[in-house]
Amino acid sequence: MSNTFSFATAVLSWYHRHGRKDLPWQQHITPYRVWVSEIMLQQTQVTTVIPYFERFMQRFPDVQSLAAGSQDDVLHLWTGLGYYARGRNLHACAQTVVRDFDGEFPPSVEALSTLPGIGRSTAAAIASISMGINAPILDGNVKRVLTRFFAISGWPGETGVQNQLWQLAEKLTPEHSSREYTQAMMDMGATLCTRAKPACGICPLQPQCKGFATGRPVQFPNSKPKKDKPEKSTLLLMIRNPDGGYLLLQRPQKGIWGGLWSFPEAEDIGAARELLRRQLDSTGAGEEWLTPFRHTFSHYHLHIQPVVFHLSRHPHQVQESRDNQAHWYNPDSPSPLGLAAPVKMLLHSQRSEDLI
Repeated sequence: MSNTFSFATAVLSWYHRHGRKDLPWQQHITPYRVWVSEIMLQQTQVTTVIPYFERFMQRFPDVQSLAAGSQDDVLHLWTGLGYYARGRNLHACAQTVVRDFDGEFPPSVEALSTLPGIGRSTAAAIASISMGINAPILDGNVKRVLTRFFAISGWPGETGVQNQLWQLAEKLTPEHSSREYTQAMMDMGATLCTRAKPACGICPLQPQCKGFATGRPVQFPNSKPKKDKPEKSTLLLMIRNPDGGYLLLQRPQKGIWGGLWSFPEAEDIGAARELLRRQLDSTGAGEEWLTPFRHTFSHYHLHIQPVVFHLSRHPHQVQESRDNQAHWYNPDSPSPLGLAAPVKMLLHSQRSEDLI
Protein backbone atom coordinates (compact mmCIF):
# COMPACT_ATOMS: atom_id res chain seq x y z
CA MET A 1 0.00 0.00 0.00
CA SER A 2 1.37 3.43 -0.95
CA ASN A 3 2.70 5.59 1.85
CA THR A 4 0.52 8.44 0.58
CA PHE A 5 -2.65 6.33 0.58
CA SER A 6 -4.73 6.09 3.76
CA PHE A 7 -7.33 3.33 3.70
CA ALA A 8 -9.38 4.82 6.56
CA THR A 9 -9.27 8.35 5.12
CA ALA A 10 -10.52 7.12 1.76
CA VAL A 11 -13.35 5.15 3.37
CA LEU A 12 -14.41 8.02 5.65
CA SER A 13 -14.28 10.61 2.86
CA TRP A 14 -16.54 8.41 0.74
CA TYR A 15 -18.93 7.89 3.65
CA HIS A 16 -19.25 11.60 4.41
CA ARG A 17 -20.25 12.27 0.80
CA HIS A 18 -22.21 9.16 -0.15
CA GLY A 19 -22.89 6.95 2.86
CA ARG A 20 -26.37 6.25 4.19
CA LYS A 21 -27.18 8.21 7.32
CA ASP A 22 -30.98 8.02 7.48
CA LEU A 23 -31.57 4.35 8.30
CA PRO A 24 -33.92 3.86 11.29
CA TRP A 25 -31.23 2.45 13.60
CA GLN A 26 -28.95 5.40 12.79
CA GLN A 27 -31.46 7.71 14.48
CA HIS A 28 -31.63 8.14 18.27
CA ILE A 29 -28.64 5.81 18.65
CA THR A 30 -28.57 3.66 21.79
CA PRO A 31 -26.85 0.34 22.52
CA TYR A 32 -30.26 -1.33 22.47
CA ARG A 33 -31.23 -0.03 19.03
CA VAL A 34 -27.82 -0.82 17.54
CA TRP A 35 -27.90 -4.32 19.03
CA VAL A 36 -31.36 -5.16 17.66
CA SER A 37 -30.45 -3.85 14.22
CA GLU A 38 -27.16 -5.75 14.14
CA ILE A 39 -28.86 -9.03 15.04
CA MET A 40 -31.59 -8.49 12.44
CA LEU A 41 -29.06 -7.59 9.76
CA GLN A 42 -27.19 -10.88 10.14
CA GLN A 43 -27.89 -12.87 6.95
CA THR A 44 -30.62 -10.35 5.97
CA GLN A 45 -30.78 -7.39 3.58
CA VAL A 46 -31.31 -3.83 4.85
CA THR A 47 -34.51 -3.34 2.84
CA THR A 48 -36.01 -6.45 4.42
CA VAL A 49 -34.96 -5.48 7.94
CA ILE A 50 -36.31 -1.90 8.00
CA PRO A 51 -40.05 -2.70 8.49
CA TYR A 52 -39.22 -5.48 10.97
CA PHE A 53 -37.00 -3.13 12.97
CA GLU A 54 -39.65 -0.41 13.05
CA ARG A 55 -42.39 -2.81 14.20
CA PHE A 56 -40.04 -4.28 16.79
CA MET A 57 -39.21 -0.85 18.23
CA GLN A 58 -42.89 0.04 18.46
CA ARG A 59 -43.61 -3.10 20.45
CA PHE A 60 -40.34 -3.24 22.41
CA PRO A 61 -38.89 0.30 22.66
CA ASP A 62 -36.21 -0.67 25.21
CA VAL A 63 -34.44 -3.67 26.68
CA GLN A 64 -36.73 -3.71 29.74
CA SER A 65 -39.88 -4.13 27.65
CA LEU A 66 -38.22 -6.83 25.56
CA ALA A 67 -37.11 -8.74 28.64
CA ALA A 68 -40.64 -8.53 30.07
CA GLY A 69 -42.25 -9.80 26.87
CA SER A 70 -42.84 -13.44 26.06
CA GLN A 71 -40.88 -15.50 23.58
CA ASP A 72 -44.06 -15.89 21.55
CA ASP A 73 -44.32 -12.09 21.29
CA VAL A 74 -40.75 -11.91 20.01
CA LEU A 75 -41.05 -14.78 17.53
CA HIS A 76 -44.36 -13.43 16.25
CA LEU A 77 -42.59 -10.20 15.27
CA TRP A 78 -39.68 -12.24 13.89
CA THR A 79 -41.84 -14.41 11.61
CA GLY A 80 -40.48 -14.13 8.07
CA LEU A 81 -36.97 -12.96 9.02
CA GLY A 82 -35.65 -16.50 9.27
CA TYR A 83 -32.77 -17.85 11.37
CA TYR A 84 -35.10 -17.90 14.38
CA ALA A 85 -32.35 -18.68 16.88
CA ARG A 86 -31.54 -14.97 16.53
CA GLY A 87 -34.96 -14.08 17.93
CA ARG A 88 -34.69 -16.55 20.80
CA ASN A 89 -31.19 -15.30 21.65
CA LEU A 90 -32.40 -11.70 21.45
CA HIS A 91 -35.03 -12.40 24.10
CA ALA A 92 -32.59 -14.33 26.31
CA CYS A 93 -29.99 -11.57 25.97
CA ALA A 94 -32.47 -8.87 27.01
CA GLN A 95 -33.35 -10.85 30.12
CA THR A 96 -29.65 -11.27 30.93
CA VAL A 97 -28.97 -7.54 30.52
CA VAL A 98 -31.88 -6.64 32.81
CA ARG A 99 -31.10 -9.33 35.38
CA ASP A 100 -27.30 -9.13 35.51
CA PHE A 101 -26.47 -5.60 34.33
CA ASP A 102 -29.35 -3.51 35.72
CA GLY A 103 -30.71 -2.98 32.23
CA GLU A 104 -27.53 -1.38 30.86
CA PHE A 105 -25.39 -2.98 28.17
CA PRO A 106 -21.86 -3.51 29.55
CA PRO A 107 -19.39 -0.97 28.09
CA SER A 108 -16.72 -3.28 26.66
CA VAL A 109 -16.38 -5.65 23.73
CA GLU A 110 -15.27 -8.44 26.05
CA ALA A 111 -18.32 -8.18 28.32
CA LEU A 112 -20.74 -7.74 25.43
CA SER A 113 -19.34 -10.88 23.82
CA THR A 114 -20.44 -12.96 26.81
CA LEU A 115 -24.12 -12.18 26.19
CA PRO A 116 -26.39 -14.69 24.36
CA GLY A 117 -26.22 -14.35 20.59
CA ILE A 118 -23.52 -11.65 20.55
CA GLY A 119 -20.25 -12.54 18.85
CA ARG A 120 -17.06 -10.53 18.62
CA SER A 121 -18.03 -8.47 15.57
CA THR A 122 -21.55 -7.68 16.83
CA ALA A 123 -20.12 -6.69 20.21
CA ALA A 124 -17.62 -4.41 18.48
CA ALA A 125 -20.35 -2.79 16.40
CA ILE A 126 -22.43 -2.07 19.51
CA ALA A 127 -19.41 -0.71 21.39
CA SER A 128 -18.15 1.37 18.47
CA ILE A 129 -21.41 2.84 17.16
CA SER A 130 -23.30 3.42 20.41
CA MET A 131 -20.49 3.88 22.96
CA GLY A 132 -17.69 5.45 20.92
CA ILE A 133 -15.27 2.65 21.87
CA ASN A 134 -12.48 1.96 19.41
CA ALA A 135 -13.21 -1.56 18.18
CA PRO A 136 -12.72 -3.24 14.79
CA ILE A 137 -15.61 -5.18 13.28
CA LEU A 138 -15.63 -8.05 10.80
CA ASP A 139 -19.13 -8.68 9.49
CA GLY A 140 -19.84 -10.09 6.03
CA ASN A 141 -19.61 -6.71 4.33
CA VAL A 142 -16.24 -5.88 5.89
CA LYS A 143 -14.88 -9.32 5.03
CA ARG A 144 -15.79 -8.74 1.40
CA VAL A 145 -14.12 -5.31 1.25
CA LEU A 146 -10.92 -6.55 2.89
CA THR A 147 -10.58 -9.79 0.95
CA ARG A 148 -10.98 -7.87 -2.32
CA PHE A 149 -8.70 -5.01 -1.39
CA PHE A 150 -5.91 -7.36 -0.34
CA ALA A 151 -6.83 -10.16 -2.83
CA ILE A 152 -6.95 -12.73 -0.01
CA SER A 153 -7.62 -16.24 -1.23
CA GLY A 154 -9.64 -18.78 0.72
CA TRP A 155 -13.09 -18.88 2.25
CA PRO A 156 -13.39 -16.23 5.04
CA GLY A 157 -14.98 -18.84 7.31
CA GLU A 158 -11.69 -20.74 7.50
CA THR A 159 -9.80 -20.07 10.73
CA GLY A 160 -6.58 -18.97 9.04
CA VAL A 161 -8.32 -16.53 6.69
CA GLN A 162 -10.50 -15.20 9.51
CA ASN A 163 -7.49 -14.55 11.72
CA GLN A 164 -5.76 -12.71 8.90
CA LEU A 165 -8.84 -10.55 8.34
CA TRP A 166 -9.11 -9.70 12.03
CA GLN A 167 -5.48 -8.57 12.05
CA LEU A 168 -6.14 -6.31 9.07
CA ALA A 169 -9.36 -4.95 10.60
CA GLU A 170 -7.49 -4.06 13.80
CA LYS A 171 -4.64 -2.42 11.86
CA LEU A 172 -6.93 -0.33 9.62
CA THR A 173 -9.49 0.88 12.17
CA PRO A 174 -8.55 4.45 13.13
CA GLU A 175 -8.11 5.39 16.78
CA HIS A 176 -10.47 8.30 16.25
CA SER A 177 -13.70 8.30 14.22
CA SER A 178 -14.17 4.61 15.02
CA ARG A 179 -17.97 5.04 15.09
CA GLU A 180 -18.12 6.61 11.64
CA TYR A 181 -15.52 4.23 10.23
CA THR A 182 -17.51 1.22 11.45
CA GLN A 183 -20.67 2.46 9.76
CA ALA A 184 -18.71 3.44 6.65
CA MET A 185 -17.18 -0.02 6.21
CA MET A 186 -20.54 -1.76 6.59
CA ASP A 187 -22.15 0.72 4.19
CA MET A 188 -19.38 0.42 1.61
CA GLY A 189 -19.75 -3.35 1.52
CA ALA A 190 -23.53 -3.15 1.32
CA THR A 191 -23.86 -0.50 -1.39
CA LEU A 192 -20.54 -0.21 -3.28
CA CYS A 193 -18.37 -3.30 -2.92
CA THR A 194 -21.32 -5.62 -3.45
CA ARG A 195 -21.11 -9.37 -3.95
CA ALA A 196 -22.04 -9.69 -7.63
CA LYS A 197 -21.68 -6.25 -9.24
CA PRO A 198 -19.19 -4.07 -7.33
CA ALA A 199 -19.12 -0.43 -8.42
CA CYS A 200 -15.34 -0.36 -8.86
CA GLY A 201 -15.50 2.70 -11.13
CA ILE A 202 -16.57 4.97 -8.26
CA CYS A 203 -14.85 3.17 -5.38
CA PRO A 204 -12.32 5.30 -3.47
CA LEU A 205 -10.24 2.18 -2.77
CA GLN A 206 -9.96 1.14 -6.40
CA PRO A 207 -6.53 2.70 -7.12
CA GLN A 208 -4.91 0.41 -4.51
CA CYS A 209 -7.31 -2.53 -4.69
CA LYS A 210 -5.46 -5.76 -5.53
CA GLY A 211 -8.71 -7.53 -6.35
CA PHE A 212 -9.53 -4.89 -8.95
CA ALA A 213 -6.02 -5.19 -10.35
CA THR A 214 -6.61 -8.89 -11.08
CA GLY A 215 -9.45 -7.92 -13.44
CA ARG A 216 -11.84 -10.23 -11.57
CA PRO A 217 -12.63 -8.65 -8.20
CA VAL A 218 -15.75 -10.80 -7.75
CA GLN A 219 -13.56 -13.87 -7.27
CA PHE A 220 -12.92 -12.47 -3.79
CA PRO A 221 -13.96 -13.60 -1.29
CA ASN A 222 -13.85 -17.25 -2.28
CA SER A 223 -17.13 -19.09 -1.83
CA LYS A 224 -17.73 -21.61 0.90
CA PRO A 225 -16.95 -25.10 -0.38
CA LYS A 226 -20.25 -26.50 -1.63
CA LYS A 227 -21.83 -29.65 -0.33
CA ASP A 228 -24.89 -31.26 -1.83
CA LYS A 229 -27.86 -30.58 0.43
CA PRO A 230 -29.76 -33.68 1.45
CA GLU A 231 -33.43 -33.98 0.50
CA LYS A 232 -36.06 -34.70 3.15
CA SER A 233 -39.83 -34.89 2.98
CA THR A 234 -42.74 -34.56 5.39
CA LEU A 235 -46.51 -34.34 5.55
CA LEU A 236 -47.80 -31.20 7.30
CA LEU A 237 -51.12 -32.10 8.90
CA MET A 238 -53.50 -29.13 8.75
CA ILE A 239 -56.10 -30.42 11.19
CA ARG A 240 -59.17 -28.16 10.96
CA ASN A 241 -61.98 -28.15 13.52
CA PRO A 242 -65.60 -27.22 12.65
CA ASP A 243 -65.00 -23.61 13.79
CA GLY A 244 -62.19 -23.09 11.28
CA GLY A 245 -59.33 -23.44 13.75
CA TYR A 246 -56.16 -25.32 12.81
CA LEU A 247 -54.19 -27.34 15.31
CA LEU A 248 -50.68 -25.97 15.93
CA LEU A 249 -48.03 -27.47 18.17
CA GLN A 250 -45.13 -25.53 19.66
CA ARG A 251 -41.83 -26.98 18.49
CA PRO A 252 -38.94 -27.75 20.86
CA GLN A 253 -36.61 -24.84 21.59
CA LYS A 254 -33.70 -26.48 19.81
CA GLY A 255 -33.68 -27.57 16.20
CA ILE A 256 -35.47 -26.38 13.08
CA TRP A 257 -38.11 -23.70 13.77
CA GLY A 258 -37.20 -23.87 17.46
CA GLY A 259 -39.89 -22.39 19.70
CA LEU A 260 -42.20 -21.63 16.77
CA TRP A 261 -45.70 -22.98 16.24
CA SER A 262 -46.25 -25.43 13.40
CA PHE A 263 -48.59 -28.12 12.14
CA PRO A 264 -48.14 -31.70 13.33
CA GLU A 265 -45.98 -33.76 10.96
CA ALA A 266 -46.00 -37.34 9.75
CA GLU A 267 -43.86 -39.46 7.43
CA ASP A 268 -46.79 -40.85 5.47
CA ILE A 269 -50.57 -40.86 5.37
CA GLY A 270 -50.81 -44.00 7.51
CA ALA A 271 -48.80 -42.35 10.29
CA ALA A 272 -50.91 -39.20 9.86
CA ARG A 273 -54.18 -41.07 10.40
CA GLU A 274 -52.71 -42.85 13.41
CA LEU A 275 -51.60 -39.51 14.88
CA LEU A 276 -55.13 -38.17 14.38
CA ARG A 277 -56.59 -41.15 16.19
CA ARG A 278 -54.03 -41.09 19.00
CA GLN A 279 -53.76 -37.35 19.68
CA LEU A 280 -57.31 -36.28 18.95
CA ASP A 281 -59.25 -39.49 19.41
CA SER A 282 -60.63 -38.70 15.98
CA THR A 283 -61.17 -40.79 12.84
CA GLY A 284 -63.07 -40.29 9.63
CA ALA A 285 -61.85 -36.77 8.91
CA GLY A 286 -62.19 -35.58 5.31
CA GLU A 287 -58.81 -35.27 3.60
CA GLU A 288 -57.78 -32.51 1.19
CA TRP A 289 -54.33 -32.68 -0.39
CA LEU A 290 -52.89 -29.25 -1.20
CA THR A 291 -50.15 -28.47 -3.69
CA PRO A 292 -46.77 -29.73 -2.45
CA PHE A 293 -43.75 -27.41 -2.36
CA ARG A 294 -40.10 -27.31 -1.35
CA HIS A 295 -38.65 -25.23 1.51
CA THR A 296 -34.88 -24.81 1.71
CA PHE A 297 -32.96 -24.55 4.97
CA SER A 298 -29.28 -23.72 5.26
CA HIS A 299 -28.32 -27.38 5.31
CA TYR A 300 -31.12 -29.35 3.58
CA HIS A 301 -34.15 -29.17 1.30
CA LEU A 302 -37.54 -30.12 2.77
CA HIS A 303 -40.31 -31.35 0.45
CA ILE A 304 -43.61 -30.47 2.11
CA GLN A 305 -46.95 -32.09 1.34
CA PRO A 306 -49.76 -30.21 3.15
CA VAL A 307 -52.88 -32.26 3.89
CA VAL A 308 -56.00 -30.66 5.37
CA PHE A 309 -58.00 -32.93 7.68
CA HIS A 310 -61.54 -31.58 8.08
CA LEU A 311 -62.83 -32.78 11.46
CA SER A 312 -66.56 -33.44 11.61
CA ARG A 313 -66.66 -32.72 15.34
CA HIS A 314 -64.56 -31.06 17.99
CA PRO A 315 -62.05 -33.43 19.58
CA HIS A 316 -62.63 -34.14 23.25
CA GLN A 317 -59.00 -33.42 24.00
CA VAL A 318 -55.58 -32.87 22.45
CA GLN A 319 -52.65 -34.79 23.86
CA GLU A 320 -50.03 -32.33 25.03
CA SER A 321 -46.71 -32.44 26.80
CA ARG A 322 -44.69 -29.74 28.52
CA ASP A 323 -42.56 -29.34 25.39
CA ASN A 324 -45.37 -29.77 22.89
CA GLN A 325 -48.18 -27.37 23.72
CA ALA A 326 -51.22 -27.14 21.44
CA HIS A 327 -53.22 -24.19 20.13
CA TRP A 328 -56.21 -23.91 17.80
CA TYR A 329 -55.35 -21.10 15.38
CA ASN A 330 -58.08 -19.41 13.33
CA PRO A 331 -56.67 -17.64 10.23
CA ASP A 332 -59.62 -15.22 10.27
CA SER A 333 -58.70 -13.99 13.77
CA PRO A 334 -54.98 -14.78 14.01
CA SER A 335 -53.24 -15.21 17.35
CA PRO A 336 -49.92 -13.40 18.01
CA LEU A 337 -47.74 -16.49 17.76
CA GLY A 338 -44.35 -17.07 16.18
CA LEU A 339 -44.98 -19.09 13.02
CA ALA A 340 -42.59 -20.81 10.65
CA ALA A 341 -42.75 -19.09 7.25
CA PRO A 342 -44.35 -22.05 5.38
CA VAL A 343 -46.92 -22.40 8.16
CA LYS A 344 -47.79 -18.72 7.98
CA MET A 345 -48.18 -18.99 4.21
CA LEU A 346 -50.44 -22.04 4.45
CA LEU A 347 -52.61 -20.49 7.16
CA HIS A 348 -52.94 -17.29 5.16
CA SER A 349 -54.15 -19.34 2.19
CA GLN A 350 -56.93 -20.79 4.36
CA ARG A 351 -58.51 -17.49 5.33
CA SER A 352 -62.22 -17.34 4.46
CA GLU A 353 -61.78 -14.39 2.09
CA ASP A 354 -59.08 -16.28 0.18
CA LEU A 355 -61.17 -19.42 -0.16
CA ILE A 356 -64.19 -17.65 -1.67
